[in-house]
Amino acid sequence: MAKDIPAAVREICLSFPESEEYLSHGSPNFRVRGKTYASFLVNHHGDGRVALWLGAPPGAQEQRVRDEPEYFFVPPYVGPRGWLGVQLDKGLDWKRIAGLVREAYEKVAPAALSKEIGRTPVIAPPKEAMSPEQRDPLQAPAVRRLVQPLREFCLSLPEVVEDPRFGAPSWQAGKRTFATAYRYDQVLSFSFWVGVDQQGLYAGDARYSIPPYMGHNGWISLAVGAKPNWKEIRNLALHSYRHFALKRMLAKLDTDLGSPD
Repeated sequence: MAKDIPAAVREICLSFPESEEYLSHGSPNFRVRGKTYASFLVNHHGDGRVALWLGAPPGAQEQRVRDEPEYFFVPPYVGPRGWLGVQLDKGLDWKRIAGLVREAYEKVAPAALSKEIGRTPVIAPPKEAMSPEQRDPLQAPAVRRLVQPLREFCLSLPEVVEDPRFGAPSWQAGKRTFATAYRYDQVLSFSFWVGVDQQGLYAGDARYSIPPYMGHNGWISLAVGAKPNWKEIRNLALHSYRHFALKRMLAKLDTDLGSPD
């Protein structure tokens, strides 16, 4: 069977002695004896890349990014530590990719394990293109159909604009986000502000969770499911909008509704 890029990445990384795969923030990572040497990320925070982040020898990141920017970049978070971002769908030869992965593996692996490798693994290049859903889980047709009613409701509110945040559809009242949609681990969720004092009431329902990064500011996430309760979702969106909207926007909203909500 034809393999795609994720399968090719696994074939290379798991060919090295004692290499193992684990998930971190929903993305495959590869480590040897507890030390991570490679991360595979697709459209990370909406960057559009299909990439490996690899540990690299001193000076290699600067040289490769300078000389071949069509293939290499400085990844976030680990870039300051010298890691190298490698774009996998821009025509870079897979023999070279395998060599870069080996280089990253040997940077952290015990010498005894590195000696077991022998020749760098040679794999057949992937021939199967990644689907739009693989590149961006929010582009799956079923997911887009579920997001659309939230989009329409949010954009019906005064002065709301849609502004993707980290690759996820988000809606702003003025310049402040009040609603966002994201998909993590195959689950579509909508997030809204409810206030820290109300989070506990929602979190008692298994459909709700306190999201990372924003949760401490009073946000809640709702796992949408196949049959959303749109009245519930609109009420959450409206409550969140009212918290962030300017006075003139609220006045327009109340005029449109006929009376304060």
